[in-house]
Amino acid sequence: MNQVFKALSDPTRRKVLELLRERPMTAGELSDRFPVSRPTMSAHFNVLKEADLVAAERSGTTITYRLKLSVLEDALLGFAQAFGLGANSPEKDKT
Repeated sequence: MNQVFKALSDPTRRKVLELLRERPMTAGELSDRFPVSRPTMSAHFNVLKEADLVAAERSGTTITYRLKLSVLEDALLGFAQAFGLGANSPEKDKT
C-alpha cells in the first residue's frame, strides 16, 4: 500500500489518473498535457505501474495506459478502515 500512497502523493500522477478515468490514453497523449520532459513522464508512468494503478499495453512503438480502478479502490478502502471510516466504523453504527 505504501507504493500506492507514494504514487498518489504527486500532483502530476494524480492528474494522470484523473485523465485515465475518462479513457485509456497513449503515453504521448498524456505527455502532451504536461509541461515536463518525456523522460520525466516516463518516470511518473513507472511509479504508477509499480503501484499497480495503471496497466500498460504496447502496440508497436505505442504504449497505451489504462486505469486499474480495483487497486485504487482497495487502497482507499484500506486507508478508510485504518482511520475507522469503513462500513463497520463505530461512527456509522451510532446513526
